[in-house]
Amino acid sequence: MSADGSRRKRQGGKSIPASTEAAPGRVRTVKEIAAAANVSVATVSRALQRPEVVSEATRLHIQEVVKRLGYTPNALARNLRTARTRLIIALLPDIANPFFSQVIRGIEQVAHENGYSVLLGETQSSLVREQAYADMVAARQADGIITMSHRVPAIPIQGRLPVVNACEYVKDQQISSVYVDNVAGARAAVDYLVTLGHRDIAFIAGPPTSPICIDREQGYRLALEAARLPCNPALTALGDFSIEAGERAIELLLAQGQSFSAVFCSNDEMAIGAMRALASHGLRVPHDVSVVGFDDIRFSRYMTPSLTTVAQPKNALGREAMSMLIELLNDAEVPPRKRVLSADLVVRGSTAPCPPRRS
Repeated sequence: MSADGSRRKRQGGKSIPASTEAAPGRVRTVKEIAAAANVSVATVSRALQRPEVVSEATRLHIQEVVKRLGYTPNALARNLRTARTRLIIALLPDIANPFFSQVIRGIEQVAHENGYSVLLGETQSSLVREQAYADMVAARQADGIITMSHRVPAIPIQGRLPVVNACEYVKDQQISSVYVDNVAGARAAVDYLVTLGHRDIAFIAGPPTSPICIDREQGYRLALEAARLPCNPALTALGDFSIEAGERAIELLLAQGQSFSAVFCSNDEMAIGAMRALASHGLRVPHDVSVVGFDDIRFSRYMTPSLTTVAQPKNALGREAMSMLIELLNDAEVPPRKRVLSADLVVRGSTAPCPPRRS
């Protein structure tokens, strides 16, 4: 008799039956749990990772399905954590642009709350630089990317790209994005100038390859159309979001002999440059020319006069982008989203009623 049999005899003379528990089946997926529970994959993900945001009835139902199918989310989560670097890359085109500072702060806040670190990468709109950072994700040196330009770098990996687009957006429906309603924001700015009596309103546009710049120009045109004002192409000048571009645009318009009583700029930096150029030509803001920007960077309120602008919720943009990326990293089957936040017109000292001689 074996030693094991002897032990069973000593424990009462009866053999202890082998376990009747079924052998574990194959590993289940979140998608299977969602199908069995008749809910979305995102709901299952939230019930397992953030149960406080799911109703009690839904949570209990999903837990019952998880138990019945033998799904082990805790083990899976441990495996995911051990495979991660806990590092994400935030790509921005120009680190000198103060608009991005508050966006990055929002990213950092959510990253820190969730145990991630952030590597900033200035691309200077270079495809080569963007790809170099994307290759870090492919090499598992970083977990994902938040890009603040209108391009998404190629990442040679299988499955869903661990990328979120912030501030700008791309048309690819598989890429989650968070941005403001640029058409509505620009239209509100120009509508306000129209209510002040301005009819000849110049426009300093941003890079024409940028979707948000196209949207802001559309808002400008829609406001003129609604006011039954002609859209004069000669009153539009191109810029690149820099202060210098705003200066050059005003110099060009004045050199061409264009007459205008107001200027709407695609961002605050160009608006600041425009104000500087107007002053150098002896034109007072807002007595001779009103100026409106877009973004509400910190310096806008400290200009003389302070700048009327369209305020973007910069911190919220960063926080939401990081939250989206973490959700994607936790569950690659979470559906992609396009979240649009509101932008509000902030009226300050750079705008005034149109001078009578320009009415």
